[in-house]
Amino acid sequence: MNIITNLGSLAFLQGGGAGGGLIGLLPFILIFVIFYFLLIRPQQRKQRLAQQERDSMLKALKAGDKVVTTGGIYGTIVAVRERDDTVQLRIAQSVSVEAERSAIARLQSAEKEAEASK
Repeated sequence: MNIITNLGSLAFLQGGGAGGGLIGLLPFILIFVIFYFLLIRPQQRKQRLAQQERDSMLKALKAGDKVVTTGGIYGTIVAVRERDDTVQLRIAQSVSVEAERSAIARLQSAEKEAEASK
């Protein structure tokens, strides 16, 4: 029991009061603020821009676009149905599938089209 009271008095002598706790947390608060402005905020801005670009790409889809789905399927858009937000993809000579518009990951680049035609 005597050891416990001695440890409690030592903690009080080393700044365990109300003001000492706030000053002890100040470096951690400053580190968090620095991390927020240098890392977190720019990353959020980058993600917001990427989402806006993806949304504009999905809105601009039209028949004849060559796309890649999130599942990795390459295909050509045959029809875009605005009412239910789906697209019809031709993935082979006589094979068509219907997919959600949001399942389109990206448009095929011109380089891949050139390689595929060789």
